[in-house]
Amino acid sequence: MTLAWHALRTPTRPAIVMGADGETVTFRDLEVRSRQLAGVLRQRGVQTGSVVAILMENNRSYLEVTWAAQRSGLYFTAVNRHLTAEEVQYILDDSGAVALVTSEQLADVIGGLDLSRIPVRIAANGEVDGFECYEQLLRDSPPGPIDGECEGREMLYSSGTTGRPKGVRKPLPLTPLGDPSAPTVQIAAGLAMTGDTDDAVYLCPAPLYHGAPLIFSMSWQRLGATVVVMERFDAAQGLELIDRYRVTTGQFVPTMFTRFLRLSTAERERHDLSSLRSVIHSAAPCPIGVKEQMIQWWGPIISEYYSGTEDVGTTFITAQEWMSHRGSVGRPMETCHIVGPDGSELPPGETGEVYFEGGRPFEYHNDPGKTSAATNDKGWRTLGDIGRLDADGYLYLTDRAAHMIISGGVNIYPQEAENVLATHPSVADVAVIGVPDDEMGESALALVQPVDGAGTSEELAAELLAYVRSRLAGYKCPRAMDFVASLPRDPNGKLYKRRLREQYWSDHDSLVV
Repeated sequence: MTLAWHALRTPTRPAIVMGADGETVTFRDLEVRSRQLAGVLRQRGVQTGSVVAILMENNRSYLEVTWAAQRSGLYFTAVNRHLTAEEVQYILDDSGAVALVTSEQLADVIGGLDLSRIPVRIAANGEVDGFECYEQLLRDSPPGPIDGECEGREMLYSSGTTGRPKGVRKPLPLTPLGDPSAPTVQIAAGLAMTGDTDDAVYLCPAPLYHGAPLIFSMSWQRLGATVVVMERFDAAQGLELIDRYRVTTGQFVPTMFTRFLRLSTAERERHDLSSLRSVIHSAAPCPIGVKEQMIQWWGPIISEYYSGTEDVGTTFITAQEWMSHRGSVGRPMETCHIVGPDGSELPPGETGEVYFEGGRPFEYHNDPGKTSAATNDKGWRTLGDIGRLDADGYLYLTDRAAHMIISGGVNIYPQEAENVLATHPSVADVAVIGVPDDEMGESALALVQPVDGAGTSEELAAELLAYVRSRLAGYKCPRAMDFVASLPRDPNGKLYKRRLREQYWSDHDSLVV
């Protein structure tokens, strides 16, 4: 499964289609241009095992750059384009990147960086001071393959929702392109098992700097599928693109489902979605009411998986299974254990930290302490999530350990209240956090972004608090509510809870009591 094979078999088939203007990159173009950039990097001294950083918006060049690194035995680090210059600098320094590819849109951030340790600098979209022109470099580079082509892979950084981003570094495959033993090839092989790929069209609605959108897009291209890339997510445009390009598959996050459901009935019925054969979602637990409505609308084609950049473990659940195990993220593909605070394994039904046996090797780059902390004395590894297994072996996530609220010695997992509030028609977005409480140490506070026109009245707050109390045990419910204009989420739906907590703990030495 290589680009070269598809470039020969279906050279004019679109490999990339940009959602806003329909700009297209064929498989022949993607193969040739990624080869040319690989040659440029090699000429500039970027050797196998080096790191190439990418700081760009979703554009037609993005996947050309990642494929150039992938075929050159390089690590590629996709950097969140919404980070500040200081945050970007940290990732560039920590990763040891020797090349940076960016665009004119990020010129302000680039202007605040110290790039003295990055000798190769390329502007792939527009002009940036101190950067070479991408298109000119390609024109000057021969189209043939470089010597020693081999499989590279991503080295991505966590979103930093609980502190400094962590670089997840995995062993480089360095196998021949398309070798079945390479993990990235195995991911594509797994997607191939979902059905016919000859006419597959994959919708990428999320930023390519995130692991799942990036890896899924490249994996579908390995299979010869067209990838329709949205520059930014818009629910109405998403439906229009599914209709226009006869999209067969896509990956979404729960906040995107919520935005689809917020569209008017007329908007939802305007487009033909019958081409969809399979849809998958991940990144965060999906409120039960939201998923039920999506399955009712799109049919039983919505599967879910739970995993992480670290690849310590994976679960999967089909729509049919989910209807019998509502709220579950699926059965683990590796052996899963629920571990209590004392390190002992807990029985089905008990809530604790989720650990997996097996998975692929990884390390947190430049942080052996964090790498070690992810593994217990039995060799099981964790992402720090809290959950439980039912009697049938299905996993239910409760929260991330770092988000747990301890109030009067009782553990409160805010995801439960968030899931309930998210189903109220007046709520556009919600987060529940722990705030200082003189008596209890912490208490739960709901931060609600109301839908347009709902207002921010005391009456609405009382209604929402009563709504959640009618559905959850009292100790799990927020004691108070604040209304906000928006919550600090990145475009892929990740919520930066630490930023919210810092506002309420500014006069404390730490974020815990």
